[in-house]
Amino acid sequence: MKKFTSVALLLFSTSLFAACGTHDTASSSDSTTSDDGIDVVTTFYPMYEFTKAVVGDEGDVKLLIPAGNEPHEYEPSAQDMTKISDADVFVYNSDALEKWAANGLDTVDTDKTKVIQAAEGITLAESDANSEEAGELDPHVWLDPVLAEQEVETIAAGLEDKFPDKAETFEKNADAYIAKLADLDQEYQDAFKDATQRSFVTQHAAFGYLAKEYDLTQEAISGISPEEEPSAARLAELKTFVEDNNLSIIYFEETASSKVAEALADETGVSTEVLSPIEGITQSDIDNGVTYLSIMEDNLKSLEKTVK
Repeated sequence: MKKFTSVALLLFSTSLFAACGTHDTASSSDSTTSDDGIDVVTTFYPMYEFTKAVVGDEGDVKLLIPAGNEPHEYEPSAQDMTKISDADVFVYNSDALEKWAANGLDTVDTDKTKVIQAAEGITLAESDANSEEAGELDPHVWLDPVLAEQEVETIAAGLEDKFPDKAETFEKNADAYIAKLADLDQEYQDAFKDATQRSFVTQHAAFGYLAKEYDLTQEAISGISPEEEPSAARLAELKTFVEDNNLSIIYFEETASSKVAEALADETGVSTEVLSPIEGITQSDIDNGVTYLSIMEDNLKSLEKTVK
């Protein structure tokens, strides 16, 4: 895990990288962009896809957190902060997920770099009392298609504020992507509207907003962070829950250890299947055309095997 440096070292490193010419992005303090268009840095994959959909052909959108890495415990290096400072726009989900942003972005010149918190304006829920992280704010709003629409709108508004001459293009692009999210929302509504079994057990408490949106019940093995270890009492509760609700699947995620989910599945005699929080999509997946929308379609198909 990368460690966050002190402010003094950060400022020194920023100056050193800039002086050595290691970055080719625009360095002016106004809205003037480089010859290649707008330079945008985003934290992890959903923020990348949402932003890229809005920016379209007007610029270059990059990932800060390398593909295949989940964002919960990520902390930026001095070089990462330089990438943010050199960009025209920086997009992240929320202070609840990218916890380093609350203080780390104090060194960024916001006159030059527009900082957009995509979840701004969304009331974040607290994690439930079954988790050791009870009371922490749940950042996983992007997994609810309706809240994802709101994030796209916030990203578009921020880009329009920074580059008003491109506002019409950003609005058009955002509307086109939001229409796809609306279709996705309708698919989820149609799939679950008549369900009589509405509960599911997942490894990571990432699907609370999705569950609330479609009147489902999420029971999670671990908490907001996939690294949290469940207690023996929690596992016993879940064993009873699986048996009482006649569940046949326990969901895990592909980028975290599935040992606990597999152990609970063995204990209850059920199978396991992937339910992706879309946090650590790999570069191979990206290269092969996997997207937020396609993963959410896969998640729907997986959930339909339990919620029915």
